[in-house]
Amino acid sequence: MRVFVTGATGNIGSAVVGELIAAGHQVLGLCRSKEKEAALAAAGAEIHRGSLGDLESLKSGADRSDGVIHLAFNHDFSKFVANCEDDRRVIKALGSALAGSDRPLIVTSGTPIANTVPGELAKEDNAIVGSDTHPRAASEEAAASVAADGTNVSVVRLPQVHDPVTQGLITPAITMYREKGICAYIGDGLNRWSAAYVLDVARLYRLAIEKAEPNAKYHAVAEEGVPMRDIVEAIGRRLKLPVKSIVPDEAQAIFGWLAMFAGADMPASSAQTRKKLGWQPTGPGLIADLERLRVSDS
Repeated sequence: MRVFVTGATGNIGSAVVGELIAAGHQVLGLCRSKEKEAALAAAGAEIHRGSLGDLESLKSGADRSDGVIHLAFNHDFSKFVANCEDDRRVIKALGSALAGSDRPLIVTSGTPIANTVPGELAKEDNAIVGSDTHPRAASEEAAASVAADGTNVSVVRLPQVHDPVTQGLITPAITMYREKGICAYIGDGLNRWSAAYVLDVARLYRLAIEKAEPNAKYHAVAEEGVPMRDIVEAIGRRLKLPVKSIVPDEAQAIFGWLAMFAGADMPASSAQTRKKLGWQPTGPGLIADLERLRVSDS
């Protein structure tokens, strides 16, 4: 299979590219930076020059492929709502290029949009919140729209995806902790974040596009819920910074834009995904990777 991968040079995307090529697939990788082309080519991928803002380049990449894995997303969370709406437009463009064929489109979303019952695990078949409640739901609303137009689309929902360098939303939190000189959690810190190792997530994307099941929802979750206090204490040990609990009113001063997520309880299950795809994560846990955190790179 020839797979067009957006976000091919990112942390997850580069792992997906490697996983696909190792499994015998060809990869056409979206790249907007000449500086990153060499690494992508060295991995064995063909370069497709373009960007998220150039919808015609995205359609062209989809036209040249047997399927698409859409991973690219603007992670400037100070413009989160606008970035989610941009993703809606990207998904509709990719879907329009694939409509009427069996060629699969894998869209990326987040497990929190399926946390519809407070305190309970997000499950693959849960109802989801709308983009008016959680902006990231725009991606799945777009997926539903292109599915109605005849595109074979499925969704992979991500938790905090980690290795010793990058850990999803935890990475910008670490930057904030270093700037403030403390590591903080809100209240008792028992709110939970689900997590998975990056190579396990890459394998799930490969399995998802090989199966190409229309309208499937997959959760790339290895650990259902790691308490925020445990996460912050691990960071504090690694950075040699004090750890403290703060009240919700202090969250904005510490976390800035991340305050909307810092106290959220976001546990998630992948039981249905494991059964459907035979996916079994084997990589290290989130705390283990935080204990190996490359401090000089964080």
